[in-house]
Order: sequence, then structure tokens, then C-alpha cells
Amino acid sequence: MTNIIDFHVHAFPDKVARNAIPLLEEEGNIKANLDGTVRSLLGSMDRGGIQTSVICSIATKPDQFDAILTWSKVIRSQHILPFPSVHPADPDFRDHLHRIKAEGFSGIKMHPYYQRFFMDEERLLPFYQAVTSEKLILVMHTGFDLAFPRDRRATPLEILYVRQRFPDLLLVTTHMGAWQEWEEVEQHLIGQPIYMDIAFSLEYLDADRARRMIEAHPPGYVLFGSDSPWADQKKCLAQLRGLGLAPDVLAGVLGGNANRLLQKTLT
Repeated sequence: MTNIIDFHVHAFPDKVARNAIPLLEEEGNIKANLDGTVRSLLGSMDRGGIQTSVICSIATKPDQFDAILTWSKVIRSQHILPFPSVHPADPDFRDHLHRIKAEGFSGIKMHPYYQRFFMDEERLLPFYQAVTSEKLILVMHTGFDLAFPRDRRATPLEILYVRQRFPDLLLVTTHMGAWQEWEEVEQHLIGQPIYMDIAFSLEYLDADRARRMIEAHPPGYVLFGSDSPWADQKKCLAQLRGLGLAPDVLAGVLGGNANRLLQKTLT
């Protein structure tokens, strides 16, 4: 039986969640399925039969590093795998990335809209090099974000640029390669050895197209993700299983591919 790993969820400290969820709901014109706490996430995981969830935190300011790292240390368990965050404008980013690795975390999350950058900016190259050197997974929000104007900040071509400059970077592109830029994803990314999660995508993609994209991508490079609390984990699993993927492909997406990726951070 495959251990299911949701590689893309969000949660907040209880006090933060009470204010953050209503604000984010208003910004994105979307209703959350959970209250944003780890407790509600664990309940959702139980209902969906999910063994592990990767909580992707986002530092919207450089000085949020310590608070996010401290909270990540508190909540991690055999079921909760936190990915802290480092802001690209953090003058101490090298030291902070090293601390994340030394504390035993496997990766970080970045978001070009909330952190105000374009993925292929030259100023980010030293940052990517440091992430690569630490053998950390970099989960990068890619494509548009429904809470922001449609500036093209993390496009398929920008992803290719970073991948070509840093072939050893353990980069995970979110939302099936780039949210709502899927024509370009099919043109430029599908077939490339680039990790992508399926978070917040199956409900927007035609099932035939989603199946075609997954089956055409290299084995081992597609990861299950829900984007909880913005999508229901159990419903996302049902959508994935409803695509009719081959059993070995489905098993890889559900957790096998994620497990192998996580192992790469240990070598």
C-alpha cells in the first residue's frame, strides 16, 4: 500500500490562522476548507488517508525567518513535514539556509508574488546556488496566483532558465508546472526532468488533459499536492484517482516519487 504524501499544504500558528485565513479568503475571493491550523490539517489527513503533509511556509519579510523556523521545529512530526522559508532579500540567506539544513529540514518554499521577485532575476542566482549547495528542496510557486494581478513572475521559460543554470537544484514547480499557464507547460516543460506537483490544478484542468500531461512527463517527477486549506485533500485524491492512470504511475504520484525526492536531500 502506498503511503500518501501531500507535498503542498499550508497551515499557520493558531493565533495567526484566526486572522490570516479570513484575509487570504478575501484577497483570493476563495473559501478555505479548513481553519488553517495544524489540528484541522491532521483531521483532514485522517479523513483522506494521507500519511504525511508538507507544510509550505512563506516568509513575506526577511525578519520572519526565525519565527517560521521556530514554529516549524515545534510542529514537525512523523505526519507533518514543515518546509520553512527564507526571503530572497534576506542579507543572511546563506546562513539561514544552512541553519534550516542543520535543523534537519528537507526544503524551503518561495513565492514570487508574496516575496516580490521574478524567478529568473539575476539577483536570485546566488540564492539558488546556496539552496543547491545545501541539498535542500525548493518548492517554488509557479504560474499565476488568483490573489494577485496576472504579472508573469514564474513562467515555464523562466523555470527552464533556472533548471538549465542549476541542473542539480531540487526544484519543485507547483500547480502542474505553472498555474493557468498550462499551454506553455505542455510546450516547454512536459517531458523535461522537472518536478511538478498537481496542487490546485485538477479542478481547473480537463481530466483528459491532466492525464495526458502526467503520463507524458518523466516517471518519478509528478507529486501529489492539494494546496489545503484552499482545496479539500480527500476530494483532490478522488480527482487524481479518477484520471485512470496506470497503477504504477498513480502509486508514484501518490507518494513514491515524493519519498524518492526526499531521500535525495540525505545523500
